[in-house]
Amino acid sequence: MSSSLDPRPEVSVDRPSEEVEVRGHIIDSLLLPKILDLIIQLGGEFELRDVQIGHTRRDPSHARLLVTAADAVLLERILKQISLHGARAVDSEDCRLVPADMDGAFPDGFYCTTNQQTEIRIDGEWLAVDRQEMDCGVVVAADRRSARCVPMSDVVQGELVLIGRKGTRIQPVQRATEPGTPDAFSFMSSAVSTEKPKGVTVRDIARSMRAARDGEGRILIVAGPAVVHTGSRDAFSRLIREGYVDVLFAGNALATHDMEQSLYGTSLGINVTDARPMHEGHEHHLRTLNTMRRLGGIRAAVEQGVLRQGIMYECIARNIPYVLAGSIRDDGPLPDVITDSLAAQRAMRELCEGVTFCLMIATTLHSIATGNLLPAKVKVVCVDINPSTVTKLADRGSFQTIGLVTDVEPFLRVLLDELDRLPSSSQ
Repeated sequence: MSSSLDPRPEVSVDRPSEEVEVRGHIIDSLLLPKILDLIIQLGGEFELRDVQIGHTRRDPSHARLLVTAADAVLLERILKQISLHGARAVDSEDCRLVPADMDGAFPDGFYCTTNQQTEIRIDGEWLAVDRQEMDCGVVVAADRRSARCVPMSDVVQGELVLIGRKGTRIQPVQRATEPGTPDAFSFMSSAVSTEKPKGVTVRDIARSMRAARDGEGRILIVAGPAVVHTGSRDAFSRLIREGYVDVLFAGNALATHDMEQSLYGTSLGINVTDARPMHEGHEHHLRTLNTMRRLGGIRAAVEQGVLRQGIMYECIARNIPYVLAGSIRDDGPLPDVITDSLAAQRAMRELCEGVTFCLMIATTLHSIATGNLLPAKVKVVCVDINPSTVTKLADRGSFQTIGLVTDVEPFLRVLLDELDRLPSSSQ
């Protein structure tokens, strides 16, 4: 029995409990406070058994605690939630693998993945899971030497599927430890406000894009038709020409209105130079679609000299891969549009490999879809006039997103100015 002077809570032997630990920058990244708060919120109790705090910014910290709950079901719920913040069992055991009993569905009780780097334990060794992505399952190779995230629709009968939480651990995203002035990405945050200072954030975005372009990074841009409607097409085309776009995700609308401007000087029938409605301008996007379908697609239009400028022209001219994912409301659509949603997902998933920076501009659905495919380690910036776009990204789990509430045109204009101010890589 504990004495009256013992500050530790008395833990009943009749209540289920499990000892967990968390390592890394758990204090300044607020991981430990989040874990303790979650335990209390969910109705559990904790006993801190060991805490070792690093003395410098580079030094990791370590905490070990006993988690207790009223019953085994509640304990499992608590352990599952705090595992998302890096809490792992002290006495780990190997994970459980079960062969899939059919194509296109996991066995019951499969492990649901997050966008944070995950490891699983096989034969006493920890194995990193490849192609990290939220809302998938984990499939282990037959030789048990590799594992990867697999969407439900792609699992094949007989493949080894991870079941339950046992034998898993998550490596949560933590703050950068390099010295210097913190930037917008030092602490991943999805908080969004129309009153946040934008100049400093755009400057940090420019630095990140320059570093990705001049280093070993890979930049993905997700763009909506407002890029064209707001008169930002030339600015976006310049980003492509100067090497700041490695992959483009968009829909039928962006490509169509981009090429409408090339062929007719309009976007949705509005003259892009003086904002005047053009006579029969409402037909221009349909005539653009028809022209591209008759030619056989965007590349054919470039090769035949019909398309000589714009976003899609620059992509073709510089061999920038793109995915145009279709929707139920598309006119046409363009021959390049992937109308099968699962096929579009697979194409996007392949091109997400190696992406280190993602800029989402004025498109809610494509932004959320892309956010679902990206691991948490990727820097993500979402620019939209509607604050709810960034909020929806956060609600879906893309917590690493930095949000800017502004119109597309001024953002791209200021971004190009900031990129121009940066010293060249040769200096």
